[in-house]
Amino acid sequence: MLETARRARGLTQEELAEAADVSQGALSRYETGQREPDDEVLERLASALGVTRDFLDRAGRIRGGMAVDAHMRRRQTAKPTTWRQLEAQLNLYRIHARMLYGEVAVRAEQSIPRLDVVETDPVTAARIVRMQWRMPVGPVRNLVGWLEAAGCIVIEKDFGTPRVDGLSQWIDDYPLIMINSRVPTDRKRLTLAHELGHLVLHSVDVSSEVESEANSFAGEFLMPTEVIRPQLRTINLGKLHDLKREWGTSMQAIIERANELRLISAAQRTNLYKSLSARGWRTSEPLSDELAPEAPALTRSIGAALAAKGYSDPDIAKLAGFDPNTVDHPFRPDLPRLQLV
Repeated sequence: MLETARRARGLTQEELAEAADVSQGALSRYETGQREPDDEVLERLASALGVTRDFLDRAGRIRGGMAVDAHMRRRQTAKPTTWRQLEAQLNLYRIHARMLYGEVAVRAEQSIPRLDVVETDPVTAARIVRMQWRMPVGPVRNLVGWLEAAGCIVIEKDFGTPRVDGLSQWIDDYPLIMINSRVPTDRKRLTLAHELGHLVLHSVDVSSEVESEANSFAGEFLMPTEVIRPQLRTINLGKLHDLKREWGTSMQAIIERANELRLISAAQRTNLYKSLSARGWRTSEPLSDELAPEAPALTRSIGAALAAKGYSDPDIAKLAGFDPNTVDHPFRPDLPRLQLV
């Protein structure tokens, strides 16, 4: 737990040891379980890590609570130090959420099913989820809202790099997704659908094709075959603009969807990508800022529910296992807005 929390904060052993006023050798033995820190040292370590001592105690007792392999959508060029830090942060948020669930009951309107990828292919799985959630035919509006209505905690934060889009894991019966605030809305929506695919298909058994399976799920979930197929028979740049506005996905995702459905040839796909590259749209597509933003609200709602019970901001932080002085944790309720009188 100490090692995971330290990695999540981006600290080396030497830096944490100095901040907590312990020797690096002692910290190393604490992390490997060769020694147990006394109460005073544990308090200093918790303070240096921005958590409570109770958080460290409880996290250390949770069976299977740490060292999970998170599902992660990242580029091959993402630095291992970066994605390992994000994976550690996801682990911490799982424990923080677990602690809050002891105080707040989340009644979800829907649920995210866990399907066996051996028995259910990704396209069928996407259709099942849409059917169970009774989603309207056509484009998905407010994807974050649908996820949160199914009890999924979505945390948006700056990953410090555009090379990692998002990651996900289950917290007992509740799922959690972290998304990168740096990416545009169209890419964010595809990431959310991609991570939903992981949660649905890969909660127990995984195959060697987990990423392609999550991509297939996301494509069908955001752009159902029966609805979008007629729109993809002839594609040019102008039509890609229109389709992006309608479906809320990137032009590149639309090209890949047409290719997946075998509505364009390999040569047509290559020519479309060349046209995007010639205009610099492979790295920065137009129209992304025109799409309705995807903004998580559930974590703030949990904080608001606790505030309505009379808990102060430091109380809420402490309940979630954050240092009471922490002001930027995701469960902090929104500050009241000024009113003109």
